[in-house]
Amino acid sequence: MDPIVRLLLIIILSYLAGSLPTAVIISKLFFGFDIRERGSGNMGSTNAFRVLGVKWGIVVQIVDILKGVLAVVVISHLFTGAMPFVNRTPFEDITVLRLIAGVSAVLGHIFSAFVQFRGGKGINTATGMLIAIAPVDVGIAFTLFLLVVFSSGYISLGSIVAAITIPTAMCIRYNILHVDIAGYHTMIFFCIGIALLVIYTHRANIGRLMSGNENRFAKLQIFVKQKPKI
Repeated sequence: MDPIVRLLLIIILSYLAGSLPTAVIISKLFFGFDIRERGSGNMGSTNAFRVLGVKWGIVVQIVDILKGVLAVVVISHLFTGAMPFVNRTPFEDITVLRLIAGVSAVLGHIFSAFVQFRGGKGINTATGMLIAIAPVDVGIAFTLFLLVVFSSGYISLGSIVAAITIPTAMCIRYNILHVDIAGYHTMIFFCIGIALLVIYTHRANIGRLMSGNENRFAKLQIFVKQKPKI
């Protein structure tokens, strides 16, 4: 198979996998309405938790994460062979293809072909991609995500903090703790790019956080003592 055709197939299949509108499918199939018409109007897991409940919110989140994992672990390996371009990165060819597949899935989730190119914010699919590529840094980011959510009740804030944490943790591990991270000088810019993309897709949430109008999940504030009901 021609290398360019193979690369295009990886990009297209990864994009379509990321485009799968999980929350929209579940809301229509099990609840009889389109989740984009409820809550914030977003098809991400945050709105799914708010509109569909915790159980289905978890299902949406897991499936959206798996879309990123699928692109990196499976789709990028479907078409092996020569690269269609000169690989000037310190990564092996397959790793470069995994990065391309992962980014394609994230873009698919944000600009879904199945819902008029208006999707979610990409945080879960990006998480799935990074789990397969940088599991240690994702683990650190996930821990901070939980701490922020359990203390503030803001899932959007936790997502933003987690996105920033991944390149930050990688930088600290490599430059201060002197951990050997393969392809660090390429990976760090890639993770910074993903973080900026997540921040951009959360720009409306940032505005609401600054104005004090962001939706808060009070039940998740397990680190905050709840006031007794009078």
